[in-house]
Amino acid sequence: TYDVCLKLTKEALTIQKPDVVCTSGTDSQVNHRTVVLRRQATGSLGLSIKALGGAEHNVPVVISKIFKDQVADQTGKLFVGDAVLQVGAVHLLRTAGDEVTITVRYLREVPSFLKLPLGSPGPDHSRVSSPLFDSGLHLNGNGNGSSAPSPPSPSANEPKYEKRWLDAVCLPLLMARVSRYKAGTDKLRSNCFEVVALDGASTNILQFCTAAESTDWLQAISANINDLTQENIKMVNKFCSSDDQIVYMGWACESREGSAAGRTSVFKFLALRGPYFSIYRSPPVIADWGQAETTYNLYEVLFKVHKLWMAEDCWLQARLYLGLEHSPEQQDNESLYFSILVGHGQSHTFRVELATDLAIWEKSFQRAVFLEVQRIRSKSYMCSSQGNVLSFTVDFASGFTCSEATAKTVLWRYKFSQLKGSSDDGKTRVKLLFQNAESKQIEMKELEFANLTAVLHCIHSFIAAKVASMDPLFMCGQSFSGSYMNS
Repeated sequence: TYDVCLKLTKEALTIQKPDVVCTSGTDSQVNHRTVVLRRQATGSLGLSIKALGGAEHNVPVVISKIFKDQVADQTGKLFVGDAVLQVGAVHLLRTAGDEVTITVRYLREVPSFLKLPLGSPGPDHSRVSSPLFDSGLHLNGNGNGSSAPSPPSPSANEPKYEKRWLDAVCLPLLMARVSRYKAGTDKLRSNCFEVVALDGASTNILQFCTAAESTDWLQAISANINDLTQENIKMVNKFCSSDDQIVYMGWACESREGSAAGRTSVFKFLALRGPYFSIYRSPPVIADWGQAETTYNLYEVLFKVHKLWMAEDCWLQARLYLGLEHSPEQQDNESLYFSILVGHGQSHTFRVELATDLAIWEKSFQRAVFLEVQRIRSKSYMCSSQGNVLSFTVDFASGFTCSEATAKTVLWRYKFSQLKGSSDDGKTRVKLLFQNAESKQIEMKELEFANLTAVLHCIHSFIAAKVASMDPLFMCGQSFSGSYMNS
């Protein structure tokens, strides 16, 4: 691991790494610096070095500490994190005479054990490392406190150097995704997460000192990704028909039952667009909306949030809805999942990173289903009862109607409010219990469907849309076109 600096803007996350740059004068070598060290009378050079990896040969020798006001510091050309490029550097620095010439190159991804400071990049701060980790070879003389001679005045053309944070990786946040989990698993990382751009370029892993700091960055990056997604949705919808408007789209991690190793997970891009809920391997461009792995009719699926156990600690629930991260011991109870239940008892289970993501998906599904029910107004299914082929219709305005399939004769009709209960065998048969408007008696209607689950989900969607249409708060929060309002 090594230290980086993060810079977050609306459109991108930039990862900066420390580097040494020439600030004035002429520098003939772009990446290398050649420095002449002249020993003081005490024989000191004023620096400490470490051999990375611990081997005697073919490993970088890195400056791990520079002592203030001694020879190495006075040159202004050496920095903690500089790798000495000469072969046999340790022997060279130990045995050289009064003058030693070394060539160095700054390691941008310097190991964290050197403890480079993350503060001001000025020359006084940038060449000092933590005294807790300077166990390498010290070349700072006898430490008798004798004053160091004044350094020679540099010439006008002599290059001057500073350590600065420089942009190393820029990750566009449009359609990017974040993950706190170890790749392909449902196991949380500790105080860290990954950011992956649309093109698949990854930051590797960003690790933070505390869980709070990690959560702050995760929330900030996720908020920017969501804002860009909303802007992109508005732009795409300008070129789509009223029947193909995108309600919401974004990444979620599909969790699957694996082998003996347990659950596996893979990121999928989900879209609520027009009549459909679609699952993609990657975000589609406008011309590729038809390239989904799987597509379902919105009114025939059911959205279900996996509720958490909140038996003792109410603060757990409060922190969850704020999107805060918790200890690894709590992760099994706090993972944020939702399922899409489809026909024949099948389902897809997805995981999101923050409670705010879960809330967005839940509200988006409610809105998408409502708009689709408003658009189609009614849906009919073929069914049978006592050997007769029938047509069962769910209508937003009139409720439930059952007719003969051929003659179209209406056998019975009930309003949504008259449905008092139902039961099914989990396969094909369902019993619907209606209250007679006049006699107030319960009347049972038994029907058999080829895809019972789809019919039950459709009934649920229409009833939910009917209830929502009577809720002023829900209606005020919707954006409808004239065709929806007048249909």
